[in-house]
Amino acid sequence: MSDIREAILKEGVVFINDQCKGCDDCVKVCPNDAITVAGLGTKHVIDPEKCLSCGQCLITCPFARIEEKSMLDDVRAALAGDKIVMVQEAPAVRAALGVEFGLPEGTDTEGKMLSAMRELGFDKVYDTVFGADLTIMEEGHELVARILKSLGVKGYEDAEAELPQFTSCCPGWVRYAELNHSDMLAHLSTAKSPMMMHGAIMKTYGAEQLGIDPADIYSVAVMPCTAKKRECSRPEFVSSGYPDVDAVITTRELAQMIRDAGIDFEMLDENGKADSVMGEGTGAGVIFGNTGGVMEAALRTAYKALSGKELEQIEVHAVRGEDSVREATVSIPLKAEIAEAAGVDTFDLNVAVVSGTANVETVFDKIESGSCPYHFVEVMNCPGGCVNGGGQPINHTIL
Repeated sequence: MSDIREAILKEGVVFINDQCKGCDDCVKVCPNDAITVAGLGTKHVIDPEKCLSCGQCLITCPFARIEEKSMLDDVRAALAGDKIVMVQEAPAVRAALGVEFGLPEGTDTEGKMLSAMRELGFDKVYDTVFGADLTIMEEGHELVARILKSLGVKGYEDAEAELPQFTSCCPGWVRYAELNHSDMLAHLSTAKSPMMMHGAIMKTYGAEQLGIDPADIYSVAVMPCTAKKRECSRPEFVSSGYPDVDAVITTRELAQMIRDAGIDFEMLDENGKADSVMGEGTGAGVIFGNTGGVMEAALRTAYKALSGKELEQIEVHAVRGEDSVREATVSIPLKAEIAEAAGVDTFDLNVAVVSGTANVETVFDKIESGSCPYHFVEVMNCPGGCVNGGGQPINHTIL
């Protein structure tokens, strides 16, 4: 393991530098009370044992006194070396990268971004929507198994765990659950996040298809999230015998690489394409960047598996929006064989979408009291989802 990965696991990703003005803005947004204050106006300190590495304090600090540990040196060394350097990028990156180059917020820069990555020297350029599709399929079918177990369908007695099932693709939320509700971890989906799913496939199936030794691959992920740096450093993610993802850089750091290389972003080819096969996706993974997106995509998978039909709604509007906790019920007509085994014709799937980890406590309270009505719960640590992640562009108005 590289020194930076060890440092991240030991010390966390984000830290407050010595120029801290003690304004307390970071304390207000920390979802796990990880920032300690010695006194008014004094330098604040982040406790790495409690920090989720989510970076919400970093993007909130009005004086830019909070920083993140960077893996850029390792990435640049890999690009200059003999490794085959592969990169994946998350959907939320393409929607924010343009801000770093003066483009309006929300401008889709996917083509230019992919062109920039090739100019930077990455050997293979992939889209994380491929990994997101894998997550959707695994998480959705795991939910189906838990539902069938709850209905008493024969053959599902040994399904992974009870309902409700929580999503597991947000590393900030997963760490929050590990630190505060270890007795509830069986409720979390067993699926890896799209980034880690894609990384694992890249060094196993992908390496096999390309005829490459996994030892010769250096896997990079561009993410809107600082917590992804900690996630990729976890020692259990070694499907091929090597780290599934070697390094994570943020949207801001990708922009820095582009500027440092002297690349004129506006002049880049806007028709850049991802490599196949792992650059392809159904499109369902694109909505992962907003709260409700994971829920909506997984709902479609579960609906199809249980009913044999496509969910007719183009968008499941009840799970979209900005409320801290949103609820919806989707009535699923069960396939004949499932209905016969379960003794019911329909299943009303109750779901909740939690925006901001701190808001999940109301759901845990309901579970502990035995009054939880939900079957499936999506949790995103950052309010609004990955589009507001700790690795996204920052507009400091006070410096």
